[in-house]
Amino acid sequence: MSVAPAGTALAGGTDGPRALRSFLDTVLDALTTGAQDRSGPLPPGGPDAVARAVRDTCLPLLPEHGTGPHAALRTLVHTLAAGAADPADPHCAAHLHCPPLAVATAADLAAGALNPSMDSWDQAPAASELETLTSRELAALVYPRATDPDALITTGGTESNQLGILLAREATHSPRTTGPLQIVCGANAHHSIHRAAWLLGLPEPVTLPTPDGTLDPATVHTCLAALTGRTGGTSRTGPVLLTATAGTTDSGAIDPLPALADLADHHGARFHIDASYGGPLLFSDTHRTALTGLARAHTVTLDLHKLGWQPVAAGLLAVPGPATLTPLGHQADYLNADDDTEAGLPDLLGRSLRTTRRPDILKIAVTLKALGRQGLGDLIDRTLAAARTLADLIDAHPRYELHSRPTLTTVLFRPTDADDTTLAAIRRSLLSEGHAVLGRATTPTGLWLKATLLNPHTQPGDLTTLLKLVEGHTPR
Repeated sequence: MSVAPAGTALAGGTDGPRALRSFLDTVLDALTTGAQDRSGPLPPGGPDAVARAVRDTCLPLLPEHGTGPHAALRTLVHTLAAGAADPADPHCAAHLHCPPLAVATAADLAAGALNPSMDSWDQAPAASELETLTSRELAALVYPRATDPDALITTGGTESNQLGILLAREATHSPRTTGPLQIVCGANAHHSIHRAAWLLGLPEPVTLPTPDGTLDPATVHTCLAALTGRTGGTSRTGPVLLTATAGTTDSGAIDPLPALADLADHHGARFHIDASYGGPLLFSDTHRTALTGLARAHTVTLDLHKLGWQPVAAGLLAVPGPATLTPLGHQADYLNADDDTEAGLPDLLGRSLRTTRRPDILKIAVTLKALGRQGLGDLIDRTLAAARTLADLIDAHPRYELHSRPTLTTVLFRPTDADDTTLAAIRRSLLSEGHAVLGRATTPTGLWLKATLLNPHTQPGDLTTLLKLVEGHTPR
């Protein structure tokens, strides 16, 4: 019996777990030592120092003769961990970049080992059924009164928004329609709305001002009236898609969803809501009312790798019924031949514009089953409470200015009287020293430091220390 060369054992089959087990200690030890060497939310020294460390430890990456699996794992995993931005550190608070739950990460290991490909049933028998059940369960949170809600699994908000706009284009296309779909969005909308219009060959979106961070219904009414010609203004024959945001990237603001849904109905416009950030509030009994009106959208974007604590990627596009997804139907004989589908083999190709897809549903399903809605709701409540605590600390501090009370988990603040140049320098100093990772947001009142809290275990002391770090870099 021949013995496979070191590092060539497979992860699947009955022998796969044994092969994996021999590597787990090496990986976990390297993660531990890498985090210890980093000793903070970000490696110090900036891009040049990190690049130099990676080159010094990892090159050559394609040697003539390999180092063996344990040495390769130890070296590269340690290097990656030592040079990582660690979202589990409470001072890593710049982006919608969450610390994943350990249970979800463990499930992702199983997904990688089994490697189902979600483009045909015969590559993913159980995974395809698990995706069907889980996506419908999540869609029912968005559309509780719908008879048969559904959701597509995506790589995140960008893909979900693109799909939502594509479905709107197809749903509104008819022989009587002479103009292209016109998107209307706020200046607060995610950049993927504009990129989707470009990608789909649609006109540049009409972008309405959001000086207070959210869409103003009166401004939206005037715009839709002019586009649709229902109450005067410039008449046009093309369809209109109104997009709203439930959790903006800059401040976490939520557009007035019920009023916007009324306007979309009144003017005969399609309605899409990007709830990538705020959507998981549906898990919380305390905060779900902030999403009133969500179920009136034709399509809704959700991300569980933000306020859902999943490893990237874990996005969804929810719809009230499967008929909405009909335009995505596609046939490739080697994947979903008509006679196979008629014989009862599920057709997965119309579930995505991608062909090969990872079984990202596994980690989501494990998390839902492990914690339940109440458990996830508790994590939501704790994280939003931490943001309110940070806002209270800023409000009470004589040398800080708070932009506004947080809607979700994003807090905008700045040292009093600091100009934009000073703020940018403070942020970059904290990054280069590896002490804190804060974002930046530009509003009509200038530049602000942005703290996006996604760690549900953050304590008030962590937040106090974060403010002291900023204060220590603020010129007096």
